[in-house]
Amino acid sequence: MAMPNVISVDALLARVQKIFENSGVRPESAKTVARVIVAGERDNCKSHGLYRIEGCLRVIAAGKVAPDAVPEIHDAGKSVIEVDAKGGFSNPAFDAAKPLLVARARETGLAALVIRDCLHFSALWHDVEALAEQGLASLSMCPSYSFVAPAGGKVPLLGTNPIAFGWPRLGETPYVFDFATSMAARGEIELCRRAGKPIPEGWAVDRNGNPTTDPEAALDGAMLTFGAHKGSAISTMIELLAGAMLGEFMSKEALDFMGGTDLLPRHGALVLALDPQVFAARSGRDPIVEGERLLDAINAQGARLPSQRRFEARRKALREGIVLSAAEMDQLDRFEKLGLAAISG
Repeated sequence: MAMPNVISVDALLARVQKIFENSGVRPESAKTVARVIVAGERDNCKSHGLYRIEGCLRVIAAGKVAPDAVPEIHDAGKSVIEVDAKGGFSNPAFDAAKPLLVARARETGLAALVIRDCLHFSALWHDVEALAEQGLASLSMCPSYSFVAPAGGKVPLLGTNPIAFGWPRLGETPYVFDFATSMAARGEIELCRRAGKPIPEGWAVDRNGNPTTDPEAALDGAMLTFGAHKGSAISTMIELLAGAMLGEFMSKEALDFMGGTDLLPRHGALVLALDPQVFAARSGRDPIVEGERLLDAINAQGARLPSQRRFEARRKALREGIVLSAAEMDQLDRFEKLGLAAISG
């Protein structure tokens, strides 16, 4: 039996960062992008782990992202802060503006970060976890590509449109949820396609609007929202708040701009940061302690809080390393050796 390939989080981070630097990404951005990709692998979120490297490299090779972009912050001293990603990756833009966002939220109780013109590929829990570490509650959301049909429809119009929420806790990990408003992330269907496995019923319809468990037919048809009309309404809200309200692309426009689904999307993103201490200041109660009462009561019923499984995977990876398949190691070697040439053709 072949021995598993085990690599430490730090060693994997160094290798992924090197891949992006060798592909023309400025070192500061390469480090940030590598960190969120490795975090996905570390937390056993495979659809947002090493799987994302190839997609990022393809966008660089196609000239649809600015690998050397330096985010530019626009601050009028109000509750809304803007950071222009300059056509670069979203993660360096968020990192650049985070200190100001945190300071403004603590000052006013509520602050919003508008990320403009960014290439977005990562999960959103990175944003809300980073803010929870600063004692802030937060929401993060963005459109994507129009892969999803609205409730009652069959033509893709909405994005998978993720939304994430974070709440600071007294322990080592915050309360975090992060999910697509579609039944599953697009990457989950792609992973099923690659593995030759069917997708669960209710995830998608084919191009004629018929239910399908065939990942190929699903990718050619339309994904479905969770909760039927409820998920459709939330997805529409995200299109309006993180697209129309910002003056940035909505999911249909993002798809039209890129000219197809082969490349990762460019659009905007919205992050809302709230300081619980400011909101509760005159109540005489500690909002974090009150929050613990609720979360402890949920645990007392034997219910699992969102992200607990991910945090458990994180602890194990930090302690024992990350296990990669032979195919993943081979791909990592190829990307490190060949850079953009590894994805040509």
